[in-house]
Order: sequence, then structure tokens, then C-alpha cells
Amino acid sequence: MNTLDVKQFADYGVATVYEAAGRMGLIDVPLIQLIPGSRVAGPARTVRCGQGDNLMVHAVLDQVQPGEVLVLTMPVPEPVALVGELLATQASVHQVAALLIDASVRDCEELQSLGLPIWTRWIRVRGASKTKGGTINEPVVMGGATIAPGDIVLLDADGAVVVARGQAAHVLEAAQARQTREAELRKKLEAGALSYDLHGLRTLVERSQDAWD
Repeated sequence: MNTLDVKQFADYGVATVYEAAGRMGLIDVPLIQLIPGSRVAGPARTVRCGQGDNLMVHAVLDQVQPGEVLVLTMPVPEPVALVGELLATQASVHQVAALLIDASVRDCEELQSLGLPIWTRWIRVRGASKTKGGTINEPVVMGGATIAPGDIVLLDADGAVVVARGQAAHVLEAAQARQTREAELRKKLEAGALSYDLHGLRTLVERSQDAWD
């Protein structure tokens, strides 16, 4: 990982990396992309807040490193605003690459003006308490995917995917190969060919029709 530039994952996007990883690592929750057109890849800094509480979001900003993706969770997702303008301002000043929030944000227009890439499950005004403990830098679960500290989190308009640190080099190589194959396929499609034939799907359809006869 020391020689791997994790930002390269952003060259390929969530869909390509998800497929290249063998359809593993999908963070399968509905996400609002607060900054349209943003695409970010970076190592995860994980936070598990107390239920309905953002005390640990304040705490993690004392530890976060430039380029990291802050992953904010609670034991049970609910539309409580873990982040607003003032916390997002601190994250931006400390050069956080992005926020991935399995809860809510508020101050939406101010957050958009700030320009920090944010993906959030909800936009709701309901505020969080600041009285409950939690954890920082321990594995969390979001959308059926386990995210460990330092895993690569990739976010774009399609959503989010996580790649385990130990698999990052392999998945990046597979994503590069997939993109090359798709570029070659695109040329054929632009020339008038059909994926129906190129992928042998016509034969599958004909066989299925024969089976019904």
C-alpha cells in the first residue's frame, strides 16, 4: 500500500471497481451525492457514533489525516444530522477527501458552497446529541459491507464501494484491464455491433425459446 496511489481508483469509478473486485464491497445503501460530479477515492477513517450522537465526529477531527475518507456510522442508521456546516468546515480545513455518512446532514446549501465531497443517506434537520461514546478506527458495517480502517473507499454518482487494503493492488489491476476491454468493446458497439451477439446472448435466448417449445 505504500507504493500504491489510492487516488487511481477514482479513474475507474464505482461500477468498474465493483465488477473488477468480483462484485464484492458494494456499500448498498441509497446515497445522496451532495456535490454533483464529485468522485473521490481514499483510505477510510472509520467512526461508529453513539446512537443519535455525533460526539465522536468531533473527536475524529483531531486524528484525521489529509486525503482520508471519513466514514460515519451509528449502531442503527437513522435520519439524525451527524454533520452540519461547522463540522464540515473543520473537515475541509484538515483536508479530508470526502465524508460518507450513514445518517443525515443539514445546512445543505452551506455544505454545497463549501465544496467538500459528501455522500449522505439523508438530508434532515434533526440534531444529534453530544453525550455518547463510540469508536474510532475500528471496523464498521455500512450497507452490508465491512469497512476497516485504511480500506479504500471509492465514491461517485453511482454510490460507494470499498476495497480491502490487502486486495487493493489486485483490484486496481483488474479495473485497469476491465476498462481496456470496455474501450475495445465500445468501438465495436459504435460501429454498429450488438452486445446481444458479441456476448453470445442471442444463443442463450434461442436456447431458452427452444426449451419452452
